[in-house]
Amino acid sequence: MLKQIEGSQAIAQSVAACSPEVVSAYPISPQTHIVEALSALVKAGKMGSAEYINVESEFAAMSACIGASAVGARTYTATASQGLLYMVEAVYNAAGLGLPIVMTVANRAIGGPINIWNDHSDTMSQRESGWLQLFAENNQEASDLHVQAFRIAEELSVPVMVCMDGFILTHAVEQVDVPEKEQVEKFLPPYTPRVVLDPADPITIGAMVGPEAFTEVKYLQHVKQLQALELIPKVQAEFKNIFGRDSGGLVRPYRIEDAETVIVAMGSVLGTIKDVVDQRREAGEKIGVLGICSFRPFPFEQVAKYLGGAKRFVCIEKAFSLGIGGIVASHCRSALSRSGKSVRDYEVIAGLGGRNITEHSLEQVLDQVAADQLEHLTFLDLDQELVEAELEREKATRRSGPISENIQRHATQRANAARGI
Repeated sequence: MLKQIEGSQAIAQSVAACSPEVVSAYPISPQTHIVEALSALVKAGKMGSAEYINVESEFAAMSACIGASAVGARTYTATASQGLLYMVEAVYNAAGLGLPIVMTVANRAIGGPINIWNDHSDTMSQRESGWLQLFAENNQEASDLHVQAFRIAEELSVPVMVCMDGFILTHAVEQVDVPEKEQVEKFLPPYTPRVVLDPADPITIGAMVGPEAFTEVKYLQHVKQLQALELIPKVQAEFKNIFGRDSGGLVRPYRIEDAETVIVAMGSVLGTIKDVVDQRREAGEKIGVLGICSFRPFPFEQVAKYLGGAKRFVCIEKAFSLGIGGIVASHCRSALSRSGKSVRDYEVIAGLGGRNITEHSLEQVLDQVAADQLEHLTFLDLDQELVEAELEREKATRRSGPISENIQRHATQRANAARGI
């Protein structure tokens, strides 16, 4: 049903349409509205016999999900940022046990310093956990991906994260065609678990595995990721056939056919990037966009296909490896290397901690790329004055103080001075 609705509410209604039997979650911004809405639906009796479990922490939330999934219940949770980190031990266990839990991650920066705004550092920190990771560009895709996530998770018996940009999407009110229960039932079959704890047929779950078998267990997790590469496009095609919308999949190419420059990105920033690309196309530049929807598994073959014909690609990334650089860019280089191709690349780290990624800043970067003047690793809109001041402070005194507070104080003093305060 077409609605003007907040992203979080759309997600809650989409999840409810999938008929989860257990929802267990602990509130943390910016995912709180999702689980609040689900708790209200359960309390009102609008989710059948679904049980909503109130817990005391994110670790407890994932632990409850593991227990519920292990006894054969369709299970859902949501989290963000430090909440995801708090449940990490259980996150890895869920994947290792092959439990098809679906979890929304409302992407938010990881501290310290404390920051509640959006970037991708939380889910990127869990990229080797064994969970699939699907990134939404907008609230329509986020809503649709949750329906697809249950189908993918349950067919493969693997957990799936649906990643959506915190506040940018979760709190945005826009038009969304929210999947209805009748449609979802045509697409999502009743849950038939591979792993079930049953007193009538007892098994062991979570046993210790020694060196004689651990490699094989981990290899089979790898195989599940490869199987997901085959399944995700099939699920996408079936979803389009039933719902009439093309959401999800592995990658989302845009104006890329003859592109000499391709911008690679994930999440909501793709909308801004597409606007910039449209403007530059009108000016005659051969430029396109490759949106990555499936980060885990990473679609090496498809990325190589779309980047291999370009002269250069630019990765706009909302997270990075300290001391190394872009994470997505390294994956793209690996994809090209596997295919025997070499394309010049640039890594642009942007939007950390919720900093705006503006069309103006993107235009400046792309002008530098076109002129072959951009450094390989660039931090978009980096305030070099603040950085140099802190480096000088550390040189001048041993007790230079905490960097985050120094930077914040310097920035505030400078802003006040500019306003004459």
